[in-house]
Amino acid sequence: MAGVDGEYDCITKSPLGEQKSVFSVKSDGNSFTGQNVSPMGTLDVIDGKVDGNKLTWKMEMKVPMPMTLDCSATIDGDTFNGTVGAGAFGSFPMTGTRK
Repeated sequence: MAGVDGEYDCITKSPLGEQKSVFSVKSDGNSFTGQNVSPMGTLDVIDGKVDGNKLTWKMEMKVPMPMTLDCSATIDGDTFNGTVGAGAFGSFPMTGTRK
């Protein structure tokens, strides 16, 4: 669904403080690809799924420690609200505004 496509300026509130990034979404039917680019590195979207205005995906974080992040977000116009699940470390809020 092209309504979710774009680049979003994001903030994730993690235990390391607010992490700024740019999250890109390119949908293709019920799936999407993209990246989350931050000063800590670039994380590729893995297994991105689109269900209306809801996105779910995974990312393989390398820094500060290797782990799989389970993510979800709901797009509302040019903004989204979501969570980044970091296993035993819990879930952190992620918000974004389309550029």
